[in-house]
Amino acid sequence: MRVFVASLATETNTFSPIRIDRSAFEDAFYAPPGEHPETPTLCSAPLVAARKRASEQGFTLIEGTAAWAEPAGLVSREAYEGLRDEILDQLRAAMPVDVVLLGLHGAMIAEGYDDCEGDLLTQARAIAGGDAVIGVELDPHCHLTQAMIDAVTILVTFKEVPHSDFYERAEDMVDLSLRAARKEITPVVSVLDCRAIANFLTSREPGRSLVDDMIAREGRDGVLSISVVHGFPAADVHDVGTKVVVISDDAPEMGRSVAAEFGARIVAFGANRMPYMPDPAEAIDMALAVAGQPVVLADRWDNPGGGVAGDSTFLVHALRERANIDAAVGALWDPVAVSFCLAAGPGARLHLRFGGKAAPSSGMPVDAEIEVVATTRDLVIPFQESRVSLGAAASVRLGKLDVVLASKRAQTFHPAVFELLGIELSKKKIVVVKSASHFHTAFAPIAADVIFVNCGGPYPPDAGAIPYRRIRRPIAPLDTDVSPVWMT
Repeated sequence: MRVFVASLATETNTFSPIRIDRSAFEDAFYAPPGEHPETPTLCSAPLVAARKRASEQGFTLIEGTAAWAEPAGLVSREAYEGLRDEILDQLRAAMPVDVVLLGLHGAMIAEGYDDCEGDLLTQARAIAGGDAVIGVELDPHCHLTQAMIDAVTILVTFKEVPHSDFYERAEDMVDLSLRAARKEITPVVSVLDCRAIANFLTSREPGRSLVDDMIAREGRDGVLSISVVHGFPAADVHDVGTKVVVISDDAPEMGRSVAAEFGARIVAFGANRMPYMPDPAEAIDMALAVAGQPVVLADRWDNPGGGVAGDSTFLVHALRERANIDAAVGALWDPVAVSFCLAAGPGARLHLRFGGKAAPSSGMPVDAEIEVVATTRDLVIPFQESRVSLGAAASVRLGKLDVVLASKRAQTFHPAVFELLGIELSKKKIVVVKSASHFHTAFAPIAADVIFVNCGGPYPPDAGAIPYRRIRRPIAPLDTDVSPVWMT
């Protein structure tokens, strides 16, 4: 058996001012054939899982390129077409193949391409032929389109939000694809479009029980896999929205029944099931009322993982107004400020302007006399099985407030963002993280409480208030008279 595997991924926020080109992929993660590390990244996990299966089962594995860019605004046409064609040319050179495995995101948008993944999968199918098995792993914050569905044999998304299970779901996708190629199963994909934008976390109810029940149903009554596409509301494209995907073993009626069951549950608990999010001043008051420390404030809408800058200053300014609070904020994206701190070195005191650079929605820059606490040429932190670089970084001190500045945009996945730069979180009453949800797995065990904060910004917090122009209507919560629609 011959198996080809590759990965191309980013998440596009069409409301973000940050445009990216090929250099964004090369700076974040770019691995030519054979050069992918043994640790998986969020969307390249199928490559690592396929290597493991190849070593166990002895099939021939041909590796293509794996590339990832930190979420941002539109991708340039040249960057997308160049990376797409690079992978497709590698697939042509690998032919004939029995299986094509792809790690994609599902919400990549480029100039002239609202559905990059659908385009890539359609062309991969044309090359591989109708008899080949094509398996894909997607992020649940994707736009599942008809083109994607029509091109694939196996489709699996991460189940967890935060995405703590991306490698396990890659293993599921690889295993199902190999079983399909060996004719051990006859996969039938059933997809229900809920006609809703359902934003919810699986680390708390009602999302937690939903995922637990999905896992319990798999492997019974011919059900091979259940995935929920949450959708990515920060994009104005036709296919935004929540879908349920069930793969059955030649049991389409059962697949539709299970998809309808879970779709009804999602619609019943409503769209946009996010916790209450206070503004910065109220969030600080709430944190001070909590016994114990640290209290984590999640700056949810300045999350680089949602395609925005990660340089907003609203919480920094709010904490400076409460100068008696021991607090830390990180990581703010500001490569210019980082370069000044590296040049000055630890222990130096200087007047520094940082943050508030990317757009008016980032807030006003911070102007302060700071002390450089620590610096590093490459701040590398863990995220599940993966490692993420924030590039050169520095921690600076403004009275009782410590701030981590980074030269690369990335979420604050782990306390190591602070700890590696000399900040002891146990001594802080408040810790602000630039992340929407992926911080939770690593920070929750050390937090007295977690509070999600709404500071505004180009990542819209309320799907019902987003000025969509291209999304398919009707859809909840924008509309009230909606009914689910079958895509397969």
